[in-house]
Amino acid sequence: MTVKQLNTDEFAPCYLPYIAMVGDIDLIEELEISVHRLIRFVQDIPIDKFDYRYAEGKWTIKDILQHLIDAERIFSYRALRFSRNDPSPLLSFEEDDYAVQAQANNRSIKDLLTELAVVRQATLSLYSSFNEEELLRMGTASNNKMSVRALGFVIVGHQNHHQKVFQERYLGELTE
Repeated sequence: MTVKQLNTDEFAPCYLPYIAMVGDIDLIEELEISVHRLIRFVQDIPIDKFDYRYAEGKWTIKDILQHLIDAERIFSYRALRFSRNDPSPLLSFEEDDYAVQAQANNRSIKDLLTELAVVRQATLSLYSSFNEEELLRMGTASNNKMSVRALGFVIVGHQNHHQKVFQERYLGELTE
């Protein structure tokens, strides 16, 4: 399944920027490939950049990695609930509150990247288990309707978005 197969009623407009950041590639393949691409990218970042904030109140690269881990867990949980036809509306999460509580800056990059890889492996296992009917199932989270398959593309697009942020706002002078 690819992004082109999604219908606009499978996700809220606020997720379109993330979904648009996913190429026309099979979701399972992109879930597997994209995490390796991000890990290699992060491993090439100079060590002094991991705790850097490009502006007051902005997250560090470590904070963003933890945010990616937390968000993927939440999106995968939503996908599981929706795939099982759970009709219960799910609440949103406040990413800034999570970032403060996670204290990612007290962790090593190695630990964060290992956790990211493990979480992605769990996401891959989950998505590989879904059949076509389950992928099309819908649920409600943050007061928005969302399909299981759209959540998978959001996971990848969200990661791609933050990798672009790394390049533009954290490493801009290194890539010019």
